[in-house]
Amino acid sequence: MSTLSKVNFKILDISGKNYLSWVLDAEVHMGASSPDKNITKDNKESQEDRSKALIFIRHHLDKALKSQYLTVKDPYTLWTELKDRFDHQKTVILPRSRCEWMHLRLQDFKSLSEYNSALFQIVSRLKLCGETIIDIDLLEKTYFTFHASNTLLQQQYRERQFKKYSEFISYLLVARRIMSYYSRTIKVAQQVQ
Repeated sequence: MSTLSKVNFKILDISGKNYLSWVLDAEVHMGASSPDKNITKDNKESQEDRSKALIFIRHHLDKALKSQYLTVKDPYTLWTELKDRFDHQKTVILPRSRCEWMHLRLQDFKSLSEYNSALFQIVSRLKLCGETIIDIDLLEKTYFTFHASNTLLQQQYRERQFKKYSEFISYLLVARRIMSYYSRTIKVAQQVQ
């Protein structure tokens, strides 16, 4: 546990804006050495283990939060008070993430990598809020957002019946590389003539 207090992830901000990712990081890191048992109701862990969990949680709090919860001596109590205070972030993040999902379009990005990055950032926030996003959702979202001039291309990709989004993206990346290669070859050929 002593090495866990040195684990490097962002502290919980006083505003709570990073609460959802902070909770996930804290649970994962505490679960690695089992102090997560200390953040359950009626835990039977030793005082030493509960103190280690409390130290870990406090270590990953903003200074102002530490001082506000200075008198809390039980890790479960601290955990639930933080949850009561900040868990409402889901109600703020979820509608915004749904709106971003709805307005995300492949054609708005310069590269497939940029689109992919934005897509997975939104998906991560949706999942943190309890939404279920599966490969079919990712595929449909991407197909649906092809530019109108690429409807034939969209149909061709649909006909290939990709089951995994990762396979589809790999296929797109290869296709783009091939197209880029042919474009360069044509330019070189035109310059030679």
